[in-house]
Amino acid sequence: MRLFKRVLAWLFGTAVVLFTIALLVLRMPVFGGTIDGAHRERIQASPQFVGGRFENTPPQEPFDFGKLRTMVKNYTSGGQVREPQFEIPVVKLSDADFNEAVPGLHLFWFGHSSVLIEINGMRIMTDPVFSEFASPFDFIGPRRLHPPPLALKDMPTIDAVLISHDHYDHLDMHAIKHFADAGTRFYVGLGIGAHLERWGVADTQIHEMDWWESLPLNTITIYCTPARHYSGRRNADNSTLWSSWVVKGEHRSLYYSGDTGYTSHFSTIRERLGPIDLSIMKIGAYGDSWLDIHMDPESAMQAHLDVGADVFYPVHWATFNLAYHAWDEPIERTLSVAADNGVKVVTPRVGERYDFDIPFRSRRWWVTSKAIR
Repeated sequence: MRLFKRVLAWLFGTAVVLFTIALLVLRMPVFGGTIDGAHRERIQASPQFVGGRFENTPPQEPFDFGKLRTMVKNYTSGGQVREPQFEIPVVKLSDADFNEAVPGLHLFWFGHSSVLIEINGMRIMTDPVFSEFASPFDFIGPRRLHPPPLALKDMPTIDAVLISHDHYDHLDMHAIKHFADAGTRFYVGLGIGAHLERWGVADTQIHEMDWWESLPLNTITIYCTPARHYSGRRNADNSTLWSSWVVKGEHRSLYYSGDTGYTSHFSTIRERLGPIDLSIMKIGAYGDSWLDIHMDPESAMQAHLDVGADVFYPVHWATFNLAYHAWDEPIERTLSVAADNGVKVVTPRVGERYDFDIPFRSRRWWVTSKAIR
């Protein structure tokens, strides 16, 4: 009996210690801020906020044990080469590549969903992630498969950063703090501003937006548009709003999908904002059991057609191992469905400059150096 009591006491003490450690860990700045005050008021007024959390329209299918079992089975089944067996080619950039922001539309892929965009003389970056791990910690989690083409400390001045949602492979605390110190403005969905404030970003640099709201920034206009996903830094509590983005200049425009499943919102974006010159579209990290929140390449191509874009610029692949498909499957499937639909897809290497108004020679760099037909 005495031994039993000792075991119970040990188990209770261990549980208390672990619980205390967990609370302390979750209070770390990387997990973001508390959503209250003005942030909470704006959230509660949003049509997307239902029953104490943000919800997709139409509602996504609930995640149940059957889906979890399918995910585990697919992930452990093997057969896919989930990481490249060679060094991913990276075009190194330097200060000389960004002496001045020039007119037109130019893009540099930094890997995953991070794209540096020059449009109408402005510099914008989507979901800048420079950390080694897509994780709240600097030593564990999905690790980068290639370095960024330019170190964070050497980045040029960025006028605006667009954040699609608050997951770690899209919202990097270290990158946010760096750009904030340089005076960058941040355009984020409702609630995400609380995270930025926790990291020391000034209120004047944060623009929290609901779907269909827009703000001018010098020569461009930034539109917050719908997406179909989920959110949460500490857990999947849907406490902040996920979004896609449209940027319109005087002569050029682009769409950035962020992470999203396929629904009618792509067609609605075209109906309300008109056709788009270029779509920066998520093509990777998908599975049969979670297509309602992560498009596969075929869905992404349909989304591109729905928004009425001319050029398809694929992202969200080749940087982190986040799904159970082969690492190069997303781009191969994208090119296949593009050929079926007569869509122009550009496949720049990481760091390679793409100019919208200059013919671009895409290469199958993930396979050979031969140009794509």
